[in-house]
Amino acid sequence: MSRPRLLLYCQHSLGLGHLARSLAVAEALSASFTVTLLNGGRFPIGTRLPRDVRIVNLPPLGHDDDYQLVSLDPEWSVAEAQAERRRRILAVLELKSPQVLLIELYPFGRKKFEFELLPLLEAARAQRPSRPLVLCSLRDILVRGRRDQAGHDERASQRANTFFDALLVHSDPAFARLEDTFTPRTPLRVPVLYTGFVAPRAMEPLPSEQRLPRLLVSAGGGMVGEPLFREAVSQHAALAERTGLSTTVVAGPFLPEPAWQWLQRAAAGSPQLSVVRRVEDLCAEMACSALSLSQAGYNTTMDIIRAGTPSVVVPYSAGREDEQSSRAHRLESLGAMRVVPTRDLGTGRLIDELVVLTGSRPSPVRLDLDGARATARVITGLAGLPPAENSLPLTNPGVVR
Repeated sequence: MSRPRLLLYCQHSLGLGHLARSLAVAEALSASFTVTLLNGGRFPIGTRLPRDVRIVNLPPLGHDDDYQLVSLDPEWSVAEAQAERRRRILAVLELKSPQVLLIELYPFGRKKFEFELLPLLEAARAQRPSRPLVLCSLRDILVRGRRDQAGHDERASQRANTFFDALLVHSDPAFARLEDTFTPRTPLRVPVLYTGFVAPRAMEPLPSEQRLPRLLVSAGGGMVGEPLFREAVSQHAALAERTGLSTTVVAGPFLPEPAWQWLQRAAAGSPQLSVVRRVEDLCAEMACSALSLSQAGYNTTMDIIRAGTPSVVVPYSAGREDEQSSRAHRLESLGAMRVVPTRDLGTGRLIDELVVLTGSRPSPVRLDLDGARATARVITGLAGLPPAENSLPLTNPGVVR
């Protein structure tokens, strides 16, 4: 008997967080569904593909600093990419005729992609003999820095009420709830279901004496990581002098080539500095490092908690982005990490924080990190299907040390 079909839409623009979370959710769902993932951003070479999940790569689009759409493939103009993406998405919908349509972030973001999302939702609603269950996959904290935030929230609420059957929030509700960063005039009528954070299982942190004597610096995909990398490089010699730690920078696959070349030149001129383009498992690299310095994206902060590594984060906050700052300060209040605002780079505060943290241990943090499996269980239940045979029972949130 063939398994039911699920179509998952994911658009990532600046980092890899949305894609990484969607891949983890897709892998968990593949135990019960035949999963097709529509990927709207660049797909990094070397990314591990979940078994039994089909990836359909669309002509990649992103946005610039002014939040205008840009084509990330020189073979396509923005207009050409838009037309082709819309055609492919609707063709896949018609071909697969899924029982479940799962859309990442929209309508709480991705307004620039309504040129394809509204036709997708309208076509799904018109499918016969029965339309698919339409669900939203949503991270823990939403951006609150838009010029017309009230209008944005109201519009999102109306879209959710019109097109969606349920919202799946990938957060522990004890840490962050949707209403913390979403306040529309029109109340949501669709169910809001919390899955816990989508993260691999916790690991046992290494004792400090077994960790490599290094600071590990990372910035997700690297597209907006250059300011943090330049600050780390400028301070690496002083850090080595004050703590004995070397510095390793994980540049990320999307760091612009000129910045990557600059990093390589800097590392060639210093025995205390090394750089790599990417690593197979960032959390494992954190776990064996004495210190971590990073931004504060969803996946990175989950890696920090799992690794149990003393960490300083510099949240990405350009333009209207405030989601990382909100998450970072909440985690700082739990003792999980220290926060240095971007505006304090270059003041000496960053290296002082790193020196203070050397040899310390972060506080244990109690968060539900079983979100991928919980998402699969929730969607299976909403679709009226029995649990997958290889699905393990969900566990209660535990203390991550």
